[in-house]
Amino acid sequence: MGSNTDLDGMTFSAVFHTHAEARGDRPAVTLDDGQVLSFADLNIRATCMAHHMIELGAGNGSFITIAAPNSFQFVIACLAAWRIGAIPQPVSSRLPAAELDAIVELADPAVVVGTERDDRPFITEATTIPPKYDPLPDVASPSWKAPTSGGSTGRPKLIVAGDPAIYGEGLERRAEMIGAEPGETMVMPGPLYHNGPFIWMWGALLVGGHIALLHRFDAEKTLETIERTTATSVYLVPTMMQRMWKLPDDIKFSYDLSSMRKAFHLAEPCPKWLKEAWIDWIGPENLWELYGGTEGQAATTISGVEWLEHPGSVGRPAAGAMKVCGEDGDDLPPGEVGEVWMRPVGRDTPTYRYIGAEAETRDGWDCLGDIGWIDEDGFLYLADRRADMILVGGANVFPAEVEAAINLHPGVASSAVIGLPDDEKGNRIHAIVQPTTRPDPLAENELVSHLAEHLVAYKLPRSFEFVEEPLRDDAGKVRRAELRNKRLNPT
Repeated sequence: MGSNTDLDGMTFSAVFHTHAEARGDRPAVTLDDGQVLSFADLNIRATCMAHHMIELGAGNGSFITIAAPNSFQFVIACLAAWRIGAIPQPVSSRLPAAELDAIVELADPAVVVGTERDDRPFITEATTIPPKYDPLPDVASPSWKAPTSGGSTGRPKLIVAGDPAIYGEGLERRAEMIGAEPGETMVMPGPLYHNGPFIWMWGALLVGGHIALLHRFDAEKTLETIERTTATSVYLVPTMMQRMWKLPDDIKFSYDLSSMRKAFHLAEPCPKWLKEAWIDWIGPENLWELYGGTEGQAATTISGVEWLEHPGSVGRPAAGAMKVCGEDGDDLPPGEVGEVWMRPVGRDTPTYRYIGAEAETRDGWDCLGDIGWIDEDGFLYLADRRADMILVGGANVFPAEVEAAINLHPGVASSAVIGLPDDEKGNRIHAIVQPTTRPDPLAENELVSHLAEHLVAYKLPRSFEFVEEPLRDDAGKVRRAELRNKRLNPT
């Protein structure tokens, strides 16, 4: 990629001043409705909003809660926050009021962007931002992001980054890894409030790349955008990949994806059948996967080429270190399943801090709740989340494995598997299924026959529930604990 070493040590705010001078009217962000935000416009509008944030009481170290959808406002608000040394704290624009209230209580933001509040200053699309262009002091935000996570508990926590909003070699390496290039286009169909899309978008913009931003994920629209913009990279999650793959062949294969050099997927386990389908579609050298937490202690990557040699793996550590431990805390040998632990390498400061939760840590290692194993070559494989594992008659069943088999059926759009109480087995496997739209409705016996060909008997669901609404959000996340609680405690 083109070098940006002259940007090393600059604040993110100063980086965009530099891009605005060098790139001017070149597009920084293009929306799927055709609107374009140039580097110069982004820089100017962020300065105006930054002045307004100061007038509302924000300053260095303040949290700015950003509850805007994928939009120019989201992007401008992040840069405006960095411009005054504040910390962008993104949340979903569709959060229920009670959940947003809980996050606002945790973050205590100086300003909320994207929605009206009675309890603190806010900025919405209807807010008039005075045109004020005076240069502001160049200050660095102490943390460059503070996304939220409910994890498996559903209780919100802030994950405050341990790195300031300063451009450096680490950011450039990360941008190169994800395929972000100066002047090249990255397609972003994911919700920006999630950590992955947030990092991918800003990784591209900070090196001078262009983002083609979708308001919301749409399978065919994503393919059309890749072709129209001759994008070189795209952010995906397996839920998106499945919806794109299940488009009719005459639609999905009609789009030219030859410009794409890196399609990265992350955020949830990818079924083997889906991975193989995409490798055949776009080539193993172009499909990449990343595993890691928002906390940033460590991350693995794997190309499609490596995956074919280690099917099912999420790769070897590209940053930090990882190991697998048993319940007693001892390191496990290759091939044995246990808890995945990770730690940063080559730094003296933590990569994150929590607000609203305590880290699960031991001797400098952290556990995020994932279960997996490492093979003889050092490649990591994931089983599932520890909190989601179902104990059935003494046997461990991982929901992700059952969901992968269900989703293989062409009549299934999405699924979620949970454990419900059972007098005989302790738990029974319950499958919640969203069928695709088709003339003949998906029947339970059809799904049972399909699963009998793919799963051992004790992993087969004992009950099924068909729903119309999607079970995963656009970031591929599903709250199994919440789904289970609703069925145990119906209102």
